[in-house]
Amino acid sequence: MTRPRRSHLFMPGSNPRALEKARNLPADGLILDLEDSVAPDAKALARDGIAVAIAAKGFGKREILIRTNGLDTPWWADDVAMAAKASPDGILVPKVSSIEDLDTIGLRLTELGAAPTVKVWAMIETARAVLHAEELAEAGRDPSRRLAGFVFGPNDISRETRIRMLPGRAAMIPMITHCILATRAHGLEILDGPYSDIANSDGFATECAQARDLGFDGKTLIHPSQIDACNAIFTPPEEEVARARKIIAAFELPGNASRGAIRLDGAMVERLHADMARRTIAIADAIAAMGKG
Repeated sequence: MTRPRRSHLFMPGSNPRALEKARNLPADGLILDLEDSVAPDAKALARDGIAVAIAAKGFGKREILIRTNGLDTPWWADDVAMAAKASPDGILVPKVSSIEDLDTIGLRLTELGAAPTVKVWAMIETARAVLHAEELAEAGRDPSRRLAGFVFGPNDISRETRIRMLPGRAAMIPMITHCILATRAHGLEILDGPYSDIANSDGFATECAQARDLGFDGKTLIHPSQIDACNAIFTPPEEEVARARKIIAAFELPGNASRGAIRLDGAMVERLHADMARRTIAIADAIAAMGKG
């Protein structure tokens, strides 16, 4: 099933009002957070709050992920136990850097009796994770690891590598494309990390457009004010969708059924363009369905 993942908003699990507000926000997904936005002495409260919020339902068609604390923290075991019982769409685990990490997560979810629908998203935010992105993605082909995708974490990568976070992210492009290639080679999704300067709407829009053009499926967000712009940038334009439908219709004509390439509006169009067109239409239709839910 194709589902839109244009915008995934982090929401602090320790803030009941924020969790309630999230039910009416136009984000494609919500990441209910137990990590960075929650103080150490509020972890248990946040855990309980998220469990209650998910049990109450009302999030519509939004994808619900729980970001746990890292595997090396004293909170992870309780986080994953709650998540297995709450049964969100998935858990987002920080600083996944090895196949052993993926095995630990998958095995624990199975031991806890988590439903098969609870998937794993790995945050790629260490030098080791970037270097081994293809290895991690390939390992995700094993269903026991439940891996659905990556979330690229530029801020932690910057901290660890000392690569500066500058407008345009030129120094990070090789790492970004490496991670995107790894996911595409192994059938995974990938989301871009957050843009921290909330007041800089132009800078945010520029980075969203860059993320879209690089091949990300969407972007993680840290403030509701970023949702509309992000959705608009990651939504296929009407003319692109119309062109996609025209390409599909042309290849479905009886005379073109066996052709690998056809002439359409003065340009040569190949079967690969039809495959791309189907993806565009599927995303556009899924976005339209989200609006009805």
